[in-house]
Amino acid sequence: MTQGNNPAQRRRFVTALLCAAVLAGAPAVQAEDRFITVASTTSTEQSGLFAHLLPAFEKASGVNVHVVALGTGQALDLARRGDADVVFVHDKTAEEKFVAEGFGVQRFEVMYNDFILIGPKDDPAKTAGKDILEGLRRIASADLSPRPPFISRGDKSGTHAAELRYWKAAGVEIDKAKGQGGGDWYRDTGSGMGPALNTASAMNGYILADRGTWLNFRNRGNLRVLVEGDTRLFNQYGVILVNPVKHPHVKKEDGQKFIDWVLSKDGQAAIGSYKINGEQLFFPNARR
Repeated sequence: MTQGNNPAQRRRFVTALLCAAVLAGAPAVQAEDRFITVASTTSTEQSGLFAHLLPAFEKASGVNVHVVALGTGQALDLARRGDADVVFVHDKTAEEKFVAEGFGVQRFEVMYNDFILIGPKDDPAKTAGKDILEGLRRIASADLSPRPPFISRGDKSGTHAAELRYWKAAGVEIDKAKGQGGGDWYRDTGSGMGPALNTASAMNGYILADRGTWLNFRNRGNLRVLVEGDTRLFNQYGVILVNPVKHPHVKKEDGQKFIDWVLSKDGQAAIGSYKINGEQLFFPNARR
């Protein structure tokens, strides 16, 4: 079509082209905008689980997932502010409080793995075995030079909360014990699981970790698993829709689609199929 030199014709032609371009691009923009935000733990992200799960969910639902990986406490705080649609975390007490306060609709159990105590291969504090409480007592009372360090996430995460429970159950008042025995042996890192493991590797220290992140961790240095198999080390994960009554902008339909999928036969099978070197990282246990 020839437009000639008529300015009005040229303007109409350009306008028509722009409208056509906008209309043609509208479905792509709309599809791109369809996403939910999931506030989750660093363990689900750094273990590689989400990289395994999310493509299957996104293909099945057409909903993209943006993950914000934080410690559980920080993830729940993010959701309390209305900055997430779903939380996927691992601190049952904190999760139940979140729902009781009206910030979450309902908590569903999704999967579990376990915590493990990691430390130097020569284990100077003699912690190795199946008793996490005895292992921690030996670290806290070690009379060694240099004193083997204990690396704590110190970030309000589910792992940090579990660690503090274990110290308390072991009869160790960690705030008092930090300065005992010489040296700065207890190190709060304020970091996620992966960076905290890097610190433990660099310092040849002890650390409580979730098994999933450990199995996906490559910078192990001189570290190995020292304490495992204690029933107290059980680590349950839950998923919760953020309450749209508190935050009306929450994408409740798509958020619920994600929850329904991870609890479904397909989602549970996808969780159970995630392995590293033949070892399963998470065990599905949804009850609906």
